[in-house]
Amino acid sequence: MGFIVMIIVGGIAGWLASMVMGRDASMGILLNIVVGVVGGLIGGFLLGGYINLSPEWLSYLITAFIGAVVLLLILNLVQRKSVR
Repeated sequence: MGFIVMIIVGGIAGWLASMVMGRDASMGILLNIVVGVVGGLIGGFLLGGYINLSPEWLSYLITAFIGAVVLLLILNLVQRKSVR
């Protein structure tokens, strides 16, 4: 996948994950892209390419979204423990 497409798909996945996790107000576009790209790596590691859909970018988007949600869950747990 091209670098530009990876950034766009990662940004969309990070934005969707931040909305689902309730962190959209505290994250900007750059952090959404970072969360989406890192989420894509995590999702690829966890799922191992099991999601294969007809448009290739859609399977990347779903994988990055799942990974980004996992990443934000971990960040929420770490931040919650450091506050206490």
